[in-house]
Amino acid sequence: MPSAVSSRGTLALLFGQRALMAVVTGLILVGGVWGSWGTAQYVMLTKGRERGTVMVADCSQDACTGPYRPVSAGSVARPRVRLDTSVGVRTGEVLTVVVKPGTDEVVRSGPAGVLYAWLPLGGALVLAGVVVAGGLRLRRTAWVMGGSGLALVTAAFVALH
Repeated sequence: MPSAVSSRGTLALLFGQRALMAVVTGLILVGGVWGSWGTAQYVMLTKGRERGTVMVADCSQDACTGPYRPVSAGSVARPRVRLDTSVGVRTGEVLTVVVKPGTDEVVRSGPAGVLYAWLPLGGALVLAGVVVAGGLRLRRTAWVMGGSGLALVTAAFVALH
């Protein structure tokens, strides 16, 4: 009889570990999507948003600025808009952008902008792959997750540089 009780206890602990690792993996992935969606919504859902180009005039440590020229109907020209410097821009470059509503802040659009917007998800996929491999022992799933995240991060790096 003691072996049956011990076996049930081990099974309960194993189930608890797997459930906890599944929750951690889910939280990592939700965090990646949450972190990406803040920028991705402007880049991917451009209908009704102000779209145009920015000629990068000046870059500081945390942001680049330049004049905004509208491309979409209803968009208004601005003498100066702010672009996050982490998108790999150089002074003198002309970039296609989308204006965040109610601000003078813009985000890069096009394929490079989409890839940049989903970078947090790429990092989350790599991290979740490690958790899935170690905690859930699902090695193939972990390789697919980690490989997908690494491909996304690599593609974004190539597109932005």
